[in-house]
Amino acid sequence: MKRNNKNALTALLTRVRRIIELTRQQNDLESQVREKTAEIVAQQEKLRRLNVQIVMALSGAVDAKDKYTNGHARRVADYSREIARRCGFDAEEARKIYLIGLLHDVGKIGIPDAIINKPTQLTDEEYEITKQHPELGWHILQNIREFPELAIGAHWHHERYDGKGYPDGISGSDIPVEARIIAVADSYDAMTSRRSYRDVLPQKVARDEIEKGVGTQFDPVFAKAMLDMIDEDTEYKLRQK
Repeated sequence: MKRNNKNALTALLTRVRRIIELTRQQNDLESQVREKTAEIVAQQEKLRRLNVQIVMALSGAVDAKDKYTNGHARRVADYSREIARRCGFDAEEARKIYLIGLLHDVGKIGIPDAIINKPTQLTDEEYEITKQHPELGWHILQNIREFPELAIGAHWHHERYDGKGYPDGISGSDIPVEARIIAVADSYDAMTSRRSYRDVLPQKVARDEIEKGVGTQFDPVFAKAMLDMIDEDTEYKLRQK
């Protein structure tokens, strides 16, 4: 009987030691998993920051071509992000729209400087050349497989809600949502930026034009958000962002 008790105790102690060893191994494994996860998260964040820096550098190169509206892409990106935020987009969606806004005019890289910086209004032929920049932007960005929306924003930000825009003449919800947001922001900044042939338009004029385009040029929801932003900007500081 004593031997049986001793054998049972030895077996129990062996099982306890085994459980303790397995628990230690599990804790070690969980610690390693946490460390590796932290490393992956850090690498992802580093890659994310690098992507943003690349986008901003490319956006800066585009902006630098136009001496009259330098900073246009950044302002459009800021307005677009705020429109998205006001319309219920989450933080990550708004961040993506900001990046899309930064590169909406990337196709202007392919437009001659002489046209972009012409000190007088464009001829019909020159205007047709500038209208090529959405498709040029599409071709530049479409190979970025991890962020296809970049190309979408560049391609369709000159479409109109009523279908009278370019390059494809699509309308309403057929226009990607990112492009509908950027279209409003882009128009506002175009009106409130100095051009070679005119000065900055008064805030009221810009507001009236946005309001006039609700449901025709612009998506009503996003245009309403832009109008609210303008109405809150009583000291005309939006363009100083």
